[in-house]
Amino acid sequence: MILFDAIFSQEPQDKVAIRFEQQRISYSELRERTLSVARALSFLNVERGDRVALLLNDSLEFVASFIAISSYGAIAVPVNMGLGFEEQRTILNDCTASVAIAEANLAGVLAAGEQLPSLRTVVVVDREEKSTTETQSAQRRHSDGAAGPRRLWSLEEVLAESVSQATPAFIDPADDQPCCIFYTSGSTGEPKGAVHRQADMFYSNETYCREVLKLRADDRVFSSSRLPFSYGFGNAFCFPLLNGCTTILCREKPNAEVISSVFAEHQPTIFFGVPVIYRLLLDHHRDVARLDFSHLRFCVSAGEALPARLGEEIEAVFGVEVLDGIGSTEMFHMWMSNYQGEVRYGSSGKLIKGYEARLLDPEGKPSPAGAEGNLWVKGASAALGYWNKPEVTAATFVDGWVRTGDLYRQDADGYWYHMGRSDDCFKSSGQWVSPVEVEGALLKHAGVNRIAVVEDFDGNGLPCACAFVIKTNSAADDAWLEEQLKKLAREKLPRFKQPRKYVFVDELPYTATGKIQRFKLRERLKESPRSNVQSPMSATHS
Repeated sequence: MILFDAIFSQEPQDKVAIRFEQQRISYSELRERTLSVARALSFLNVERGDRVALLLNDSLEFVASFIAISSYGAIAVPVNMGLGFEEQRTILNDCTASVAIAEANLAGVLAAGEQLPSLRTVVVVDREEKSTTETQSAQRRHSDGAAGPRRLWSLEEVLAESVSQATPAFIDPADDQPCCIFYTSGSTGEPKGAVHRQADMFYSNETYCREVLKLRADDRVFSSSRLPFSYGFGNAFCFPLLNGCTTILCREKPNAEVISSVFAEHQPTIFFGVPVIYRLLLDHHRDVARLDFSHLRFCVSAGEALPARLGEEIEAVFGVEVLDGIGSTEMFHMWMSNYQGEVRYGSSGKLIKGYEARLLDPEGKPSPAGAEGNLWVKGASAALGYWNKPEVTAATFVDGWVRTGDLYRQDADGYWYHMGRSDDCFKSSGQWVSPVEVEGALLKHAGVNRIAVVEDFDGNGLPCACAFVIKTNSAADDAWLEEQLKKLAREKLPRFKQPRKYVFVDELPYTATGKIQRFKLRERLKESPRSNVQSPMSATHS
């Protein structure tokens, strides 16, 4: 089946598909916009299998472009807008994207094309509805850059130029035909692109969505996690649009004030978030302005384990259940979840029908009943592998099973409990943090001799980074150096990777082979009082 047909074969077509700011876009209007983008792809000589990067905020343009790209037979590559340009450039080069559809603020750096050898066309979405003069001027400036000829178009310009183009045929994909690449960072901190098929979306819709969400025709869904993340993509794209519901999109970064405004204006019936967002909403409700959750049927949490106390507080204060679960980019979306009326806070819920899970000990043998082990999962929504990374693919995708890197245990009632990571990486604000990457950024400061970053937990029980630092000059002032490192982290790292706590030490624990024993540092943090620091997103809005 083709994504285009799956979405637009539903009735009625005059129903609202997308609520975006003041716009109400019907399924019929979305269909026409999608066909326009498909004609533009043909006009731009995009070939089937070409990678088309989407550097767009959540919007009509993102949705229409993704449907068109994947149905056309090209490969959509959503890129996280929260990343720095260096990280975005790494992704563009890894997937060798030939075309990028991007927000206007990225037009200059993309058009200049430094160190972007594969990119030949940039299509700019200018939401200010300015004249195309600036775009055309930039096109002239950058069409003969060192990387080779590169065209810069405005989206409206290329849509107008291609209006007489014949609409390309949408052909049923082969079983192993890639549709999209969702990037994640794993144990090395290097971006890895999980390659998915259109069938993976349909499978997640038939399993998690039908079994857990049980969408109704009048549901309006809103996700604080954005479309470039597979969690947010399933929440705000696949599930509502494949079931004829309405998705609420917001291009602003979803802080408590923004979410409160969306709730007031659009009254979603299902809300998807991550634990740190739920803490923000509780704090906003208590300290700033009361939130109305009465329009919600239930909430969903994923990205990292939802602390039991936080889930209980949300339900007690707002009167709605929070269905915590676990999924991954490699599996496209969720494979475990709590269910309405059966929530057990502190757990990831139960295994969803259509998926298998097993726990293995470090030797690869099945863990005893009730004991923790390395979690492996199996299901038909698994990615084909990582783009252009055969060795990492072979280590993660084994005989139909996918290694999650999580430690879990299962109780006698079938509920699964997250026990931590089986490697040194961890999640903060629902996104992977590589200690090596953070250490590399902070070691650039001359005042740092050695450093080790490990997972800590803030006063709300949410994960964040903690840096153990050995100073170059032992007499240097701790407070001064900490401020310097915070400034450097803000310059070099996304907020969720920035350490929330700095501990200055005289030595670090090492193995006989010279490896840092991070588990000893984590144990030290457990023995000390819980960090009195804000969660990463709380710090943004304090």
